Amino acid sequence: MDGLETRELRYFVAVAEELHFGRAAERLNMAQPPLSRAIQQLERRLGVLLLNRDRRGVSLTTAGEIMLVEARRALDAVDAAARRTRRAASAPSGLVLTTKAGASHELLKQLLDAYAARPGAVEIDVLLCEIGEQGQILRDGRADVAIMHTPFDVMTGLDSAEILTEGQVAIVPASHPLARRSSLTMAEVSDVPGLPIARWPRHDGTYPPGPGPEVHSQSQLAQLVALGRTLLVIPASSRAWQWPEHVAVPVLDAPLVTTLLAWPAGVRSPALAELVETARQLKERGIGDLVSVKNHKIAG
Repeated sequence: MDGLETRELRYFVAVAEELHFGRAAERLNMAQPPLSRAIQQLERRLGVLLLNRDRRGVSLTTAGEIMLVEARRALDAVDAAARRTRRAASAPSGLVLTTKAGASHELLKQLLDAYAARPGAVEIDVLLCEIGEQGQILRDGRADVAIMHTPFDVMTGLDSAEILTEGQVAIVPASHPLARRSSLTMAEVSDVPGLPIARWPRHDGTYPPGPGPEVHSQSQLAQLVALGRTLLVIPASSRAWQWPEHVAVPVLDAPLVTTLLAWPAGVRSPALAELVETARQLKERGIGDLVSVKNHKIAG
């Protein structure tokens, strides 16, 4: 069988998402008959049925559901390759690093300063993003490298180097009784009357169930904590942004969080290799641990 064409994948994704040939054809700015023929030809070439067609409409078969996931992934990779190529032509020697706005700025500054001191260091542009967006920005080619965190971020398709492993703290309103505690447990912060845990977006953009507010940005989150509407549990070094109206309390049994420098698997320019080596040296020297200890001081 000949290799699949990106045109065929785009046709299939449109039909699979619309579940209607007419709407898909309109979306693709083409007539419906050639779209139908293209999907039928794709099914013949694959030797599987991708779509169920009956009087009730169109639905995906099991094979079609898998094809939709893989087609989206393949198209994202093609689009990312085009973006990286265009960026390489416009700024051949630079790197773009993305990180969420609430991450430790001290750790990032130490990484960038240490890299800048290396011979042949190139310019690094920092792209700040909202909660959970780093992975998508990295995968779609808008950035070369990202600061990410496990177990929160999905690392599929990425290579990485560890920078720091640390515990977590609860950020609570300064006026709340929990702010006077020297430490907490996950059980204690998970069931606080009137103070539910904020819900972060998952990698697919959906939110986990629960009574806490859905948070979209650092500023929104900070305001909700200050108002006494929510609390959150975050890596100790990430609490550098907290307001005077917040207090950080260590959560003793919270899962450890590892901060990583991540990049697309198989993509490794000389400049990126130098940045990765810088991150590894920082970890070996324990500078990340110093950042964590400094930011772990309890306010109040």
